[in-house]
Amino acid sequence: MVSRTKIAVLVSGGGTNLQALLDAQAAGRLPDGEIAVVISSNREAYALERAKNARIPAAAVPRRECASQREFEERIEALLRENGAELIILAGFLSILSADFTAKWPRRILNVHPALIPSFCGKGFYGLRVHEAALEKGVKVTGATVHFVNEIPDGGEILLQKAVDVLPDDTPETLQRRVMEQAEWTLLPQAAQLVANKIRTEKECSANERI
Repeated sequence: MVSRTKIAVLVSGGGTNLQALLDAQAAGRLPDGEIAVVISSNREAYALERAKNARIPAAAVPRRECASQREFEERIEALLRENGAELIILAGFLSILSADFTAKWPRRILNVHPALIPSFCGKGFYGLRVHEAALEKGVKVTGATVHFVNEIPDGGEILLQKAVDVLPDDTPETLQRRVMEQAEWTLLPQAAQLVANKIRTEKECSANERI
């Protein structure tokens, strides 16, 4: 039997989206994938503790400790190779990856964005800034998007989206929480399973061709 798709999760902060993936895996909702490693751009990220609690290999590669973007990405790539990663999921990863890096992983890097792309996305739109912009604009519906990552921030092909209502008394914080609970934590495991299944199926086809 072909092994499950090995997933690397890149994080920078608390790791709530990582926890959604861990919970999905534990519940059997990620049958074609397994989280093989968690890589954080921040040594103090609580996401590392979540990985430890789940007995998942984890490491920190702080950008500020690297002399260049190239060194930063080379250290990440070494961890990906070491753990056999086949799919990368950006789950609150705040460092932008270079075009050289993303070109090596076509349709193999997923990101979750807390808005309905193409609204409130691109360079500078992350975290609470997205929800502040949505409230300032006065939209009645927002949501989350899971998309493939390419050289353009939030510019890759959309895989899944889910809408979330904006309420009259929302603050950026309450809206952020609702989008996570109603959209991000649902979409990300679904997208991970979809792509993990595709990779696993491709491996099975390749193995059958060699027989």
